[in-house]
Amino acid sequence: MAATPSSLQRLHLIATGGSIMHNLALALHQRGAHVTGSDDEIFEPAKSRLAKAGLLPAAEGWFPEKITADLDAVIVGMHARPDNPELLRAQELGLRVYSFPEFIYEASRDKQRIVIGGSHGKTSITSLILHVLRYHGRQFDYAVGAQLEGFELMVQLTEDAPIIIIEGDEYLSSPIDRRPKFHLYQHHIGVISGISWDHINVFPTEEVYREQFRIFAEMTPKAGVLIYDQHDEQVQLVTVPSSPDVKYIGYGPHEHVIRDGKTFLLNKKDEEVPVQVFGEHNLRNISAAKEVCKQLGIKGKEFYEALASFKGAARRLEKGARRRGLGGVQRLCPCAQQAESHGRRLQEAVPAAQVGGLPGAAHVQLAQPRLPAPVRPYLRRARRGRGILQPPRAGAQAPAGFAARSRAAGLPAPRPARVHR
Repeated sequence: MAATPSSLQRLHLIATGGSIMHNLALALHQRGAHVTGSDDEIFEPAKSRLAKAGLLPAAEGWFPEKITADLDAVIVGMHARPDNPELLRAQELGLRVYSFPEFIYEASRDKQRIVIGGSHGKTSITSLILHVLRYHGRQFDYAVGAQLEGFELMVQLTEDAPIIIIEGDEYLSSPIDRRPKFHLYQHHIGVISGISWDHINVFPTEEVYREQFRIFAEMTPKAGVLIYDQHDEQVQLVTVPSSPDVKYIGYGPHEHVIRDGKTFLLNKKDEEVPVQVFGEHNLRNISAAKEVCKQLGIKGKEFYEALASFKGAARRLEKGARRRGLGGVQRLCPCAQQAESHGRRLQEAVPAAQVGGLPGAAHVQLAQPRLPAPVRPYLRRARRGRGILQPPRAGAQAPAGFAARSRAAGLPAPRPARVHR
């Protein structure tokens, strides 16, 4: 029997510090399931939200006695260790053990699954799609890796929604399932927004990393759709049309004009559609979201109507900057609205200040423990143009745990924080 939210009524989650697991617990609780869980670290706002729902564990840590034979299943987070006491107890009892992506797939077997993959832009594209669908009153479920503006939870699972939108992370599924998460969702519509070597602790070479996206692309089923950034060289290597039964759709930056510091999209009739986000990165995300929405029956006019009120997934930025080890961006200004904290994402963020045609100075505040060398020319260029780099706030430090994560990944010890001008 498929593990629908209604068929599994007694569930235990081994969360391992993952906010998406906390959100899954809340989503299942809302569906009426009896949910318990454990975690070695629980932060705000998850702690308060779990407490309000009556789901906050009495103590942090692992307690094998919580794992009993009457549980329908155990869901394990990707950061749990293989020797986690609760996981070992579940295996000893022969309980069903799911990773997060396995459970999401089982809970959405009867839905059309749209999976947004790529090294960057996943959350932004997912956020755009959810905004458009909600604007037009469409029923949908979702699973996304960040708290989005306007959405209470990061996960929603219902019985009635015919589709589910999933942010498809390429990281490993769990300690006992070493497959990338986005391989497990079995998409009907897939998106690859771009490929830029990441997770070097798991994928030792660029080729190994790129191979995961090739597998994802080839998993597109008959009558399925694969949407991809046609200007990304790495994406081009893995999205070569190979099946006559799959629809391949390439996209690039949406056509636009900039006037008085504002960005206007151009529709098929060359009419100008004002939007509240800008920069080439966002223009690519908009194109990807538009193609997905088209496949879901949202016409161009309806898409643009909804897009006018989209402000971006701004709540993600500061949380992501605090969370990530590499890059250490303390804050990104609106000119870099959808960018992440390191590598190619920052490369795209700073030029966005110039592409956006900001009236006046664009400010990007940085505290960089180890600024990737390819990024520095972009920062210098921004300083010569409109973008002005300001020093970090007094006392700005490298993100917590950065040194330990660097050592674990085999990287040199981080240098003291400094500002590159």
